[in-house]
Amino acid sequence: MKSHYSKEIIEHFLHPKHLGKIKNASGVGDTENLRCGDVMRIYIKVKKEKGKEIIEDVKFETLGCAAAVAASDMICELAKGKTLEKALTVGYKNISSKLGDLPPMKVHCAQLAQTGLKMAIEDYQKKKRQ
Repeated sequence: MKSHYSKEIIEHFLHPKHLGKIKNASGVGDTENLRCGDVMRIYIKVKKEKGKEIIEDVKFETLGCAAAVAASDMICELAKGKTLEKALTVGYKNISSKLGDLPPMKVHCAQLAQTGLKMAIEDYQKKKRQ
């Protein structure tokens, strides 16, 4: 039986590089899709470098299908080492194309990952203002 998933999706699902928690994270983003039941938490660790705020580390915990786990891992890969501004420009289409194109009915997984990262960055910015 042929899989609907690309090699990249299967690889990120079976061997995620960014799975886990960050203790004392700079920001945490929680998001979920009530229709499919996927739940994601994205953790970021931010450091200041030459006056810029850089995502030094990023991890995720996801309860969901293979596409949800793969999208979570990919957003971490795409955001790590970037400035907050640059990380916010990573869109669900970037995630999908890097994964070898998600099946249309799984695009919401990439949208969820994008939202989780955005919420983690917003959480960090809110904590910083306090």
